[in-house]
Amino acid sequence: MGDTYFNEEHRLFRESLRDFLQKEVVPHVDDWEKTGVIDRSIWNKFGEMGYFGLPYPEAYGGLDLDFFYTVILLEELQKVNSGGFAAAIWAHVYLAMTHLNAEGDERIKNEYLAPSIMGDKIGCLCITEPFGGSDVSGMRTTAVKRDDHYVINGSKAFITNGFYSDYLVIAAKTEPELRNKGISIFLIDRDLPGVSATKLDKLGWRASDTAEIAFDNVKIPLENLMGEENKGFSYIMQHFDLERLIMGINAHARAEYALEYALEYMKERTAFGKSLDSFQALRHKMVELTSEMEVCKNYNYMVAQKLNDAEYCVKEATISKLMSTKMADKVVDGCLQMLGGYGYMEEYPMARLLRDSRLGRIGGGTSEILKEILAKLVVDKKIFAKVPQN
Repeated sequence: MGDTYFNEEHRLFRESLRDFLQKEVVPHVDDWEKTGVIDRSIWNKFGEMGYFGLPYPEAYGGLDLDFFYTVILLEELQKVNSGGFAAAIWAHVYLAMTHLNAEGDERIKNEYLAPSIMGDKIGCLCITEPFGGSDVSGMRTTAVKRDDHYVINGSKAFITNGFYSDYLVIAAKTEPELRNKGISIFLIDRDLPGVSATKLDKLGWRASDTAEIAFDNVKIPLENLMGEENKGFSYIMQHFDLERLIMGINAHARAEYALEYALEYMKERTAFGKSLDSFQALRHKMVELTSEMEVCKNYNYMVAQKLNDAEYCVKEATISKLMSTKMADKVVDGCLQMLGGYGYMEEYPMARLLRDSRLGRIGGGTSEILKEILAKLVVDKKIFAKVPQN
């Protein structure tokens, strides 16, 4: 943790958060991983501690703190060794709530953002569709305006918090013929008639609920439109730098956790009369993996500073996710190898960490999609401009 980015207040916050997670989360993680259900009470405890309100305005119960408090939250969440629990938290705070804060009107902020900060309401962001994947403009979900309401029809897939959340922030086409220029953002209550969800069985992230959600003639009031009609694509795009950087930070943090655990194991484990950390081949491998993690970590801190300074850093954040998630998979795999057969056992953390890490190169835009976005920026010299907030 370098002085360039973190001060004494940050250090104290990290210590307090780490103690909280060790007391309130770590003892329950294995149960949540087995059941796929996170105890609802933990959301209220996070809310009481202010963790959901770190970046949000004080007017709604937030703390309005700099982005490096978010960096600390993300890093420490990765070290409880449940990618699913971490995802449930940050998907609520930095996906759903980001849209509430940016595009929601005063009513929405009071009725949804404020309770979300307190942990009384849980949100999810619904963009990806079963047949759409990373092609946002190709979504098929529609919102048709009729008198005093919209009627929503369609489906969403791979939605984190999609089964147990209280509300959904959803992208739908208000003018399908316009493709990406005809997308709008809406707020939908979970208990409305016509909303149904099916839990998905995943390789990793088992503590979180990931769902496919169907909307069958769901009626919502006109005031549940967030922002301007047909501006949804722009809203989604302007928040992608945050989502990608979050996944980059998650990646370097879980790689760091894997390295710390493996090095401690290697210090205690002996073979041929020597500890594993005394064998040159293994020592050099760990140095190589640590070096790659440190490069990504410090790059991510640099991008975090740009985001903290309100710079639009879509290129840098895209690089963060692309390179950090690739690095994390390599590091976790290498660390598992250092544990030998124990690395493959569920009672040790590496097996779960390996499964959880693998989603990094898929969620929030696949590595292949990110490379094409970067090709447009680097090769084609395209400029993606930040959309002004209302």
